[in-house]
Amino acid sequence: MPGIKIGDFTLFTWYGLIIMSGAVLAAYMASREAKRRGYDPEIVWDALIWVLIAGIIGARIWHIFTPSPSLQAQGITTEYYLTHPLDAIWTRNGGLGIPGAVIGGVIALYFFTRKRGFSFWVWADIAAPAVALGQAIGRWGNFVNQELYGAPTSLPWAVHIDPPYRLPGFENFETFHPLFLYESIWNFASFLFLTWLGRRYPEKLKPGDLFLIYLVLYPVARFALEFIRLDSAQIAGLNANQTVMAVVAVLALLALFLRHRKPASAAA
Repeated sequence: MPGIKIGDFTLFTWYGLIIMSGAVLAAYMASREAKRRGYDPEIVWDALIWVLIAGIIGARIWHIFTPSPSLQAQGITTEYYLTHPLDAIWTRNGGLGIPGAVIGGVIALYFFTRKRGFSFWVWADIAAPAVALGQAIGRWGNFVNQELYGAPTSLPWAVHIDPPYRLPGFENFETFHPLFLYESIWNFASFLFLTWLGRRYPEKLKPGDLFLIYLVLYPVARFALEFIRLDSAQIAGLNANQTVMAVVAVLALLALFLRHRKPASAAA
């Protein structure tokens, strides 16, 4: 991975630095939102450690159980990780899945708020726009690693991939769809939309609504982008990311509908 080295030792990778920068900026924006709502912004920084650790663990677990076809072709499978525990926990060579990071972070936030006696739904709403912003920044880590690109294309905004980073079967192509860029733009737009929505219609939103809307916006983008992704993990012949994203989006939409459905007596 590209980064800063001292001799043969990598002091830090650009990927890791970008991910951490996204996390810190997300926490800063969440702390500002907490203060705007009348809460102590320091609560966000207290929760950050919980969320970061659980997010990294969740992201790694997701990667371990959903290795890409190119990794499996190299013999790096779930079975390999389970029989090589040191490799399973070694993340400096990459291998983090955002769906797992979100799941891990949500679980950590739930237990953090429960321990402190706070409302999970209120703090999930505070976090939702910030998480989208953190993802928008973090995706640029994929750019420096020359990963998360899609099918070959000659579009003006195509990204050039060096030969060592091209997937098997695509060695003769030079430019590809920049999926990391598409997702980054979508996530940044989601951040702006969720922020605007929370401030424009606070009286119409129930605690947890912004979080549920995030669980629609992000999965929809991931589901769509998987159609042009070249190296998607497969489970039982199904695209793992696409399947999970579809389920999450549908469940979140259903939850929003049920929350705001008018009682039969009121609608009559």
